[in-house]
Amino acid sequence: MHEALGRPPLMLLDNWPIVKPLAVVASHDVAEQVSQSSSLLKYSVPKAPTVERIADLFGHNSILLKQNEEWKAVRTRFNPGFAPHHLMTSLLPMIIAATKPYLDILDTFSRTGEAFSFDLHTTNLTFDVIGAVAMGEDLRSQHIDQALEGDMIRMFKEMISTYADDKLHLPWWLNPWVSLRRRRLGNHISNQLRQIVRRHFESSKVPNNESSSKTILALSLQGTQSLTPRVLEETCDQLKTFLFAGHDTTSTTIIWTIYELSRTPHAMKSVRDELDDIFGPEGAPDSLSIHERLLAPGGDALIHRMSYISAALKEVLRLHSPAGSVRAPSMKEGFVVSTSQGDYNLNNETFVYLNHYLIHRDKAVYGDDAELFNPERWLQPMGNNIPTSAWRPFERGPRNCIGQELATIEARIVIAMLMKVVNPYSMSARDSTKLNLSCTQ
Repeated sequence: MHEALGRPPLMLLDNWPIVKPLAVVASHDVAEQVSQSSSLLKYSVPKAPTVERIADLFGHNSILLKQNEEWKAVRTRFNPGFAPHHLMTSLLPMIIAATKPYLDILDTFSRTGEAFSFDLHTTNLTFDVIGAVAMGEDLRSQHIDQALEGDMIRMFKEMISTYADDKLHLPWWLNPWVSLRRRRLGNHISNQLRQIVRRHFESSKVPNNESSSKTILALSLQGTQSLTPRVLEETCDQLKTFLFAGHDTTSTTIIWTIYELSRTPHAMKSVRDELDDIFGPEGAPDSLSIHERLLAPGGDALIHRMSYISAALKEVLRLHSPAGSVRAPSMKEGFVVSTSQGDYNLNNETFVYLNHYLIHRDKAVYGDDAELFNPERWLQPMGNNIPTSAWRPFERGPRNCIGQELATIEARIVIAMLMKVVNPYSMSARDSTKLNLSCTQ
Protein backbone atom coordinates (compact mmCIF):
# COMPACT_ATOMS: atom_id res chain seq x y z
CA MET A 1 0.00 0.00 0.00
CA HIS A 2 2.80 2.38 0.85
CA GLU A 3 4.52 1.76 -2.48
CA ALA A 4 1.24 2.12 -4.40
CA LEU A 5 0.61 5.51 -2.80
CA GLY A 6 4.06 6.81 -3.76
CA ARG A 7 5.71 6.31 -0.34
CA PRO A 8 3.97 9.12 1.55
CA PRO A 9 5.22 10.12 5.02
CA LEU A 10 1.79 9.37 6.46
CA MET A 11 -1.11 7.25 5.23
CA LEU A 12 -4.54 6.42 6.61
CA LEU A 13 -5.77 2.84 6.89
CA ASP A 14 -9.48 2.99 7.68
CA ASN A 15 -11.03 -0.28 8.89
CA TRP A 16 -13.81 1.35 10.88
CA PRO A 17 -16.10 0.04 12.41
CA ILE A 18 -13.98 -3.08 13.03
CA VAL A 19 -11.19 -1.01 14.58
CA LYS A 20 -10.35 2.67 14.76
CA PRO A 21 -8.75 4.26 11.68
CA LEU A 22 -4.97 3.87 11.73
CA ALA A 23 -2.61 6.67 10.75
CA VAL A 24 0.51 4.81 9.59
CA VAL A 25 3.70 6.85 10.04
CA ALA A 26 6.45 6.06 7.53
CA SER A 27 8.66 9.11 8.11
CA HIS A 28 11.15 9.50 10.94
CA ASP A 29 10.42 13.24 11.03
CA VAL A 30 6.73 12.61 11.72
CA ALA A 31 7.51 9.81 14.17
CA GLU A 32 9.73 12.20 16.09
CA GLN A 33 6.91 14.71 16.43
CA VAL A 34 4.67 12.00 17.87
CA SER A 35 7.22 10.47 20.26
CA GLN A 36 8.89 13.57 21.71
CA SER A 37 7.54 15.74 24.51
CA SER A 38 5.95 19.06 23.59
CA SER A 39 4.30 22.06 25.21
CA LEU A 40 0.94 20.31 24.86
CA LEU A 41 2.03 16.77 25.73
CA LYS A 42 4.72 16.55 28.41
CA TYR A 43 5.38 12.84 27.91
CA SER A 44 4.60 12.66 24.15
CA VAL A 45 1.42 11.38 22.51
CA PRO A 46 -0.02 8.77 24.92
CA LYS A 47 0.34 5.08 24.25
CA ALA A 48 -2.77 3.48 22.75
CA PRO A 49 -4.89 1.23 25.00
CA THR A 50 -4.66 -1.66 22.52
CA VAL A 51 -2.17 -3.46 24.78
CA GLU A 52 -4.88 -3.82 27.43
CA ARG A 53 -6.15 -6.83 25.48
CA ILE A 54 -3.17 -8.84 26.73
CA ALA A 55 -2.98 -7.28 30.19
CA ASP A 56 -3.24 -10.71 31.85
CA LEU A 57 0.32 -11.30 30.65
CA PHE A 58 1.84 -8.35 32.48
CA GLY A 59 -0.75 -7.12 34.95
CA HIS A 60 -3.05 -4.14 35.05
CA ASN A 61 -0.51 -2.02 36.98
CA SER A 62 2.12 -2.38 34.26
CA ILE A 63 4.19 0.59 33.14
CA LEU A 64 2.91 -0.19 29.62
CA LEU A 65 -0.58 0.87 30.67
CA LYS A 66 0.28 3.92 32.74
CA GLN A 67 0.15 7.47 31.44
CA ASN A 68 1.63 10.85 32.40
CA GLU A 69 2.66 11.29 36.05
CA GLU A 70 1.73 7.73 37.05
CA TRP A 71 4.01 6.44 34.29
CA LYS A 72 6.77 8.85 35.31
CA ALA A 73 6.69 7.63 38.93
CA VAL A 74 7.15 4.00 37.92
CA ARG A 75 9.84 4.83 35.35
CA THR A 76 11.78 6.87 37.91
CA ARG A 77 11.58 4.05 40.43
CA PHE A 78 13.02 1.42 38.07
CA ASN A 79 15.48 3.56 36.10
CA PRO A 80 18.46 2.98 38.46
CA GLY A 81 18.41 -0.77 37.88
CA PHE A 82 18.62 -0.30 34.11
CA ALA A 83 21.35 2.35 34.17
CA PRO A 84 24.21 1.41 31.77
CA HIS A 85 26.94 1.69 34.43
CA HIS A 86 25.00 -0.53 36.85
CA LEU A 87 24.39 -3.13 34.16
CA MET A 88 28.03 -3.18 33.08
CA THR A 89 29.47 -3.41 36.58
CA SER A 90 27.04 -5.05 38.97
CA LEU A 91 24.91 -7.18 36.63
CA LEU A 92 27.44 -8.25 33.98
CA PRO A 93 28.48 -11.41 35.90
CA MET A 94 24.82 -12.49 36.08
CA ILE A 95 24.41 -12.13 32.32
CA ILE A 96 27.58 -14.12 31.61
CA ALA A 97 26.61 -16.86 34.09
CA ALA A 98 23.21 -17.27 32.42
CA THR A 99 24.88 -17.55 29.01
CA LYS A 100 27.07 -20.54 29.91
CA PRO A 101 24.25 -23.15 29.93
CA TYR A 102 23.05 -21.80 26.59
CA LEU A 103 26.47 -22.30 25.03
CA ASP A 104 26.69 -25.81 26.47
CA ILE A 105 23.31 -26.72 24.97
CA LEU A 106 24.25 -25.42 21.51
CA ASP A 107 27.64 -27.12 21.76
CA THR A 108 25.90 -30.43 22.49
CA PHE A 109 23.70 -30.10 19.42
CA SER A 110 26.64 -29.10 17.24
CA ARG A 111 28.57 -32.21 18.28
CA THR A 112 25.67 -34.58 17.66
CA GLY A 113 24.46 -32.91 14.47
CA GLU A 114 20.89 -33.03 15.76
CA ALA A 115 18.51 -30.38 14.44
CA PHE A 116 17.14 -28.09 17.13
CA SER A 117 15.03 -25.00 17.66
CA PHE A 118 17.36 -22.02 17.85
CA ASP A 119 14.39 -19.89 18.85
CA LEU A 120 13.41 -22.08 21.80
CA HIS A 121 16.83 -22.17 23.44
CA THR A 122 17.63 -18.52 22.78
CA THR A 123 14.29 -17.49 24.28
CA ASN A 124 15.01 -19.65 27.32
CA LEU A 125 18.35 -17.87 27.67
CA THR A 126 16.71 -14.44 27.70
CA PHE A 127 14.19 -15.62 30.31
CA ASP A 128 17.08 -16.68 32.56
CA VAL A 129 18.92 -13.39 32.04
CA ILE A 130 15.85 -11.38 33.02
CA GLY A 131 15.26 -13.59 36.05
CA ALA A 132 18.85 -13.09 37.18
CA VAL A 133 19.28 -9.35 36.65
CA ALA A 134 15.74 -8.32 37.59
CA MET A 135 15.13 -10.57 40.59
CA GLY A 136 18.29 -12.51 41.35
CA GLU A 137 16.33 -15.69 40.64
CA ASP A 138 17.23 -18.83 38.70
CA LEU A 139 14.09 -19.39 36.63
CA ARG A 140 15.48 -22.73 35.40
CA SER A 141 14.51 -22.07 31.80
CA GLN A 142 17.50 -23.65 30.08
CA HIS A 143 17.10 -27.37 29.72
CA ILE A 144 17.18 -29.56 26.64
CA ASP A 145 14.33 -31.42 28.31
CA GLN A 146 11.52 -28.86 28.61
CA ALA A 147 9.90 -30.91 31.35
CA LEU A 148 12.63 -29.63 33.69
CA GLU A 149 11.72 -25.97 33.25
CA GLY A 150 10.85 -23.90 36.32
CA ASP A 151 7.17 -23.53 37.20
CA MET A 152 7.02 -19.79 36.56
CA ILE A 153 8.43 -20.07 33.03
CA ARG A 154 6.23 -23.03 32.22
CA MET A 155 3.14 -21.10 33.28
CA PHE A 156 4.30 -17.95 31.48
CA LYS A 157 4.78 -19.85 28.23
CA GLU A 158 1.41 -21.54 28.69
CA MET A 159 -0.26 -18.16 29.08
CA ILE A 160 1.47 -16.78 25.97
CA SER A 161 0.22 -19.81 24.01
CA THR A 162 -3.39 -18.88 24.80
CA TYR A 163 -2.95 -15.75 22.65
CA ALA A 164 -1.39 -17.56 19.68
CA ASP A 165 -4.67 -18.05 17.78
CA ASP A 166 -6.60 -15.18 19.35
CA LYS A 167 -6.56 -13.00 16.23
CA LEU A 168 -9.92 -11.33 16.79
CA HIS A 169 -9.51 -10.58 20.51
CA LEU A 170 -13.07 -11.61 21.23
CA PRO A 171 -14.80 -10.45 24.43
CA TRP A 172 -14.17 -12.74 27.38
CA TRP A 173 -17.79 -13.86 27.54
CA LEU A 174 -17.54 -15.41 24.07
CA ASN A 175 -14.60 -17.55 25.19
CA PRO A 176 -14.91 -17.79 28.98
CA TRP A 177 -12.74 -20.89 29.43
CA VAL A 178 -9.70 -19.25 27.85
CA SER A 179 -10.23 -16.14 29.96
CA LEU A 180 -10.46 -18.21 33.13
CA ARG A 181 -7.33 -20.12 32.17
CA ARG A 182 -5.41 -16.88 31.69
CA ARG A 183 -6.63 -15.52 35.00
CA ARG A 184 -5.66 -18.72 36.80
CA LEU A 185 -2.18 -18.74 35.27
CA GLY A 186 -1.75 -15.02 35.98
CA ASN A 187 -2.66 -15.54 39.63
CA HIS A 188 -0.17 -18.40 39.99
CA ILE A 189 2.62 -16.32 38.47
CA SER A 190 1.73 -13.33 40.66
CA ASN A 191 1.77 -15.49 43.80
CA GLN A 192 5.33 -16.61 43.04
CA LEU A 193 6.42 -13.07 42.29
CA ARG A 194 4.87 -11.79 45.53
CA GLN A 195 7.04 -14.22 47.47
CA ILE A 196 10.14 -13.00 45.63
CA VAL A 197 9.29 -9.33 46.25
CA ARG A 198 8.59 -9.92 49.95
CA ARG A 199 11.88 -11.77 50.30
CA HIS A 200 13.81 -8.92 48.68
CA PHE A 201 12.03 -6.36 50.80
CA GLU A 202 12.83 -8.20 54.04
CA SER A 203 16.42 -8.66 52.93
CA SER A 204 16.75 -4.91 52.28
CA LYS A 205 15.91 -4.25 55.93
CA VAL A 206 18.84 -6.32 57.21
CA PRO A 207 21.81 -4.02 58.01
CA ASN A 208 24.89 -4.45 55.78
CA ASN A 209 23.18 -7.14 53.70
CA GLU A 210 24.55 -6.93 50.17
CA SER A 211 23.50 -10.36 48.95
CA SER A 212 20.62 -9.13 46.83
CA SER A 213 21.28 -5.41 46.62
CA LYS A 214 22.36 -5.38 42.97
CA THR A 215 19.22 -6.57 41.21
CA ILE A 216 16.76 -4.28 39.45
CA LEU A 217 14.10 -5.31 41.96
CA ALA A 218 16.29 -4.51 44.96
CA LEU A 219 17.13 -1.05 43.65
CA SER A 220 13.45 -0.35 42.98
CA LEU A 221 12.63 -1.13 46.61
CA GLN A 222 15.24 1.21 48.07
CA GLY A 223 13.56 3.86 50.13
CA THR A 224 10.35 1.85 50.41
CA GLN A 225 9.36 2.01 54.06
CA SER A 226 6.35 -0.26 53.91
CA LEU A 227 5.43 -2.98 51.43
CA THR A 228 1.81 -1.98 51.06
CA PRO A 229 -0.57 -4.06 48.89
CA ARG A 230 -0.41 -1.38 46.23
CA VAL A 231 3.40 -1.34 46.13
CA LEU A 232 3.49 -5.13 46.14
CA GLU A 233 1.06 -5.52 43.23
CA GLU A 234 2.64 -2.74 41.20
CA THR A 235 6.09 -4.25 41.68
CA CYS A 236 4.89 -7.72 40.67
CA ASP A 237 3.30 -6.33 37.53
CA GLN A 238 6.53 -4.56 36.51
CA LEU A 239 8.43 -7.83 36.90
CA LYS A 240 5.86 -9.58 34.70
CA THR A 241 6.25 -6.74 32.19
CA PHE A 242 10.02 -7.18 32.07
CA LEU A 243 9.58 -10.94 31.51
CA PHE A 244 7.01 -10.37 28.78
CA ALA A 245 8.62 -7.45 26.97
CA GLY A 246 12.25 -8.50 27.34
CA HIS A 247 12.41 -12.19 26.51
CA ASP A 248 11.15 -12.47 22.93
CA THR A 249 12.47 -9.14 21.65
CA THR A 250 16.06 -9.86 22.69
CA SER A 251 16.04 -13.50 21.55
CA THR A 252 14.60 -12.47 18.18
CA THR A 253 17.40 -9.94 17.73
CA ILE A 254 20.07 -12.55 18.54
CA ILE A 255 18.53 -15.05 16.12
CA TRP A 256 18.25 -12.55 13.27
CA THR A 257 21.87 -11.49 13.87
CA ILE A 258 23.14 -15.05 13.52
CA TYR A 259 20.99 -15.48 10.42
CA GLU A 260 22.23 -12.31 8.75
CA LEU A 261 25.87 -12.97 9.63
CA SER A 262 25.67 -16.55 8.37
CA ARG A 263 24.55 -15.35 4.93
CA THR A 264 26.98 -12.41 4.75
CA PRO A 265 30.55 -13.83 4.70
CA HIS A 266 32.36 -10.48 4.82
CA ALA A 267 30.37 -9.42 7.90
CA MET A 268 31.05 -12.75 9.58
CA LYS A 269 34.77 -12.33 8.93
CA SER A 270 34.70 -8.79 10.34
CA VAL A 271 33.06 -10.03 13.54
CA ARG A 272 35.61 -12.82 13.93
CA ASP A 273 38.53 -10.51 13.24
CA GLU A 274 37.23 -8.02 15.79
CA LEU A 275 36.90 -10.72 18.45
CA ASP A 276 40.40 -12.04 17.69
CA ASP A 277 41.71 -8.51 18.13
CA ILE A 278 39.91 -8.06 21.47
CA PHE A 279 40.34 -11.52 23.00
CA GLY A 280 43.19 -12.99 21.01
CA PRO A 281 43.09 -15.78 18.41
CA GLU A 282 41.63 -19.14 19.33
CA GLY A 283 43.99 -21.69 20.81
CA ALA A 284 46.62 -19.18 21.89
CA PRO A 285 48.76 -20.63 24.69
CA ASP A 286 48.00 -19.49 28.24
CA SER A 287 45.11 -17.36 26.98
CA LEU A 288 42.12 -16.70 29.19
CA SER A 289 38.67 -17.77 28.04
CA ILE A 290 36.22 -15.12 26.88
CA HIS A 291 34.25 -15.71 30.10
CA GLU A 292 37.32 -15.02 32.23
CA ARG A 293 38.30 -11.95 30.23
CA LEU A 294 34.83 -10.42 30.52
CA LEU A 295 34.64 -11.11 34.25
CA ALA A 296 38.12 -9.76 34.96
CA PRO A 297 38.60 -6.09 35.92
CA GLY A 298 38.07 -4.00 32.82
CA GLY A 299 35.80 -6.61 31.21
CA ASP A 300 33.13 -4.01 30.58
CA ALA A 301 35.63 -2.01 28.51
CA LEU A 302 36.05 -5.03 26.20
CA ILE A 303 32.33 -4.97 25.45
CA HIS A 304 32.59 -1.31 24.48
CA ARG A 305 35.30 -2.27 21.97
CA MET A 306 32.88 -4.49 20.02
CA SER A 307 32.19 -1.78 17.45
CA TYR A 308 31.51 -4.05 14.49
CA ILE A 309 29.25 -6.36 16.50
CA SER A 310 27.39 -3.27 17.71
CA ALA A 311 27.01 -2.12 14.09
CA ALA A 312 25.73 -5.56 13.07
CA LEU A 313 23.18 -5.53 15.88
CA LYS A 314 22.11 -2.01 14.98
CA GLU A 315 21.58 -3.10 11.38
CA VAL A 316 19.59 -6.15 12.47
CA LEU A 317 17.38 -3.98 14.65
CA ARG A 318 16.85 -1.68 11.67
CA LEU A 319 15.75 -4.48 9.35
CA HIS A 320 14.03 -6.71 11.89
CA SER A 321 12.68 -4.43 14.60
CA PRO A 322 10.91 -6.62 17.16
CA ALA A 323 8.15 -4.14 17.99
CA GLY A 324 6.44 -0.93 16.96
CA SER A 325 4.57 1.81 18.77
CA VAL A 326 0.89 2.68 18.65
CA ARG A 327 -0.22 6.02 20.06
CA ALA A 328 -3.65 7.51 20.74
CA PRO A 329 -4.08 11.31 20.64
CA SER A 330 -6.09 12.17 23.74
CA MET A 331 -7.26 15.66 22.83
CA LYS A 332 -10.55 16.20 21.01
CA GLU A 333 -9.01 19.00 19.01
CA GLY A 334 -6.38 16.55 17.80
CA PHE A 335 -2.62 16.58 17.40
CA VAL A 336 -1.14 18.34 14.37
CA VAL A 337 1.94 16.90 12.63
CA SER A 338 3.90 18.57 9.85
CA THR A 339 4.94 16.54 6.81
CA SER A 340 6.54 17.22 3.45
CA GLN A 341 3.01 17.15 2.02
CA GLY A 342 1.47 19.57 4.51
CA ASP A 343 0.04 19.54 8.04
CA TYR A 344 -2.34 16.85 9.25
CA ASN A 345 -4.60 16.75 12.28
CA LEU A 346 -4.60 13.38 14.06
CA ASN A 347 -7.69 13.40 16.23
CA ASN A 348 -8.68 11.21 19.16
CA GLU A 349 -10.69 8.93 16.88
CA THR A 350 -7.49 7.70 15.26
CA PHE A 351 -4.66 5.44 16.38
CA VAL A 352 -1.17 6.48 15.26
CA TYR A 353 1.16 3.61 14.31
CA LEU A 354 4.89 4.36 14.11
CA ASN A 355 5.77 1.72 11.54
CA HIS A 356 9.41 0.75 12.01
CA TYR A 357 9.41 -1.50 8.96
CA LEU A 358 8.68 1.46 6.68
CA ILE A 359 10.70 4.06 8.60
CA HIS A 360 13.82 1.86 8.65
CA ARG A 361 13.62 1.13 4.91
CA ASP A 362 13.29 4.73 3.77
CA LYS A 363 15.59 5.01 0.75
CA ALA A 364 15.75 8.77 1.19
CA VAL A 365 17.63 8.07 4.43
CA TYR A 366 19.34 4.71 3.89
CA GLY A 367 19.98 4.81 0.15
CA ASP A 368 19.33 2.26 -2.57
CA ASP A 369 20.58 -0.59 -0.36
CA ALA A 370 18.01 0.13 2.35
CA GLU A 371 16.67 -3.45 2.06
CA LEU A 372 20.11 -5.02 2.48
CA PHE A 373 22.04 -6.05 5.58
CA ASN A 374 25.03 -3.71 5.65
CA PRO A 375 26.61 -3.16 9.10
CA GLU A 376 29.20 -0.83 7.57
CA ARG A 377 26.54 1.86 7.16
CA TRP A 378 26.80 2.47 10.93
CA LEU A 379 30.56 2.82 11.01
CA GLN A 380 32.30 6.18 10.72
CA PRO A 381 32.12 8.33 8.72
CA MET A 382 29.11 6.87 6.88
CA GLY A 383 27.02 6.63 10.05
CA ASN A 384 27.23 10.37 10.56
CA ASN A 385 24.89 10.91 7.60
CA ILE A 386 21.97 9.01 9.16
CA PRO A 387 19.66 11.14 11.35
CA THR A 388 19.44 9.82 14.89
CA SER A 389 15.65 9.87 14.67
CA ALA A 390 15.71 7.48 11.68
CA TRP A 391 16.74 4.51 13.87
CA ARG A 392 14.11 3.80 16.51
CA PRO A 393 13.71 0.06 17.33
CA PHE A 394 13.46 0.98 21.03
CA GLU A 395 11.42 4.05 20.12
CA ARG A 396 12.45 7.51 21.20
CA GLY A 397 11.42 10.28 23.51
CA PRO A 398 10.32 10.02 27.14
CA ARG A 399 8.60 6.66 26.63
CA ASN A 400 11.46 4.83 25.00
CA CYS A 401 12.24 1.28 26.14
CA ILE A 402 13.57 1.14 29.69
CA GLY A 403 15.43 -2.12 28.94
CA GLN A 404 17.27 -1.14 25.77
CA GLU A 405 20.72 -1.04 27.39
CA LEU A 406 20.18 -4.47 28.94
CA ALA A 407 19.06 -5.87 25.58
CA THR A 408 22.04 -4.53 23.63
CA ILE A 409 24.60 -5.55 26.27
CA GLU A 410 23.10 -9.04 26.47
CA ALA A 411 23.04 -9.40 22.68
CA ARG A 412 26.68 -8.31 22.30
CA ILE A 413 27.80 -10.81 24.92
CA VAL A 414 25.82 -13.69 23.42
CA ILE A 415 26.98 -13.00 19.84
CA ALA A 416 30.61 -12.71 20.98
CA MET A 417 30.44 -15.97 22.93
CA LEU A 418 28.71 -17.80 20.08
CA MET A 419 31.48 -16.74 17.72
CA LYS A 420 34.29 -17.69 20.11
CA VAL A 421 32.99 -20.73 21.97
CA VAL A 422 30.47 -22.91 20.15
CA ASN A 423 32.01 -25.58 17.96
CA PRO A 424 30.29 -24.87 14.61
CA TYR A 425 32.06 -21.54 14.41
CA SER A 426 35.51 -23.08 14.53
CA MET A 427 34.83 -25.93 12.09
CA SER A 428 36.88 -26.31 8.93
CA ALA A 429 38.86 -23.09 9.23
CA ARG A 430 35.69 -21.10 9.80
CA ASP A 431 34.02 -22.43 6.67
CA SER A 432 31.04 -20.14 6.00
CA THR A 433 28.96 -22.87 4.36
CA LYS A 434 29.15 -25.14 7.41
CA LEU A 435 28.39 -22.19 9.63
CA ASN A 436 25.32 -21.37 7.55
CA LEU A 437 24.06 -24.96 7.82
CA SER A 438 24.59 -24.93 11.59
CA CYS A 439 22.63 -21.70 11.92
CA THR A 440 19.82 -22.97 9.72
CA GLN A 441 19.43 -25.99 11.97
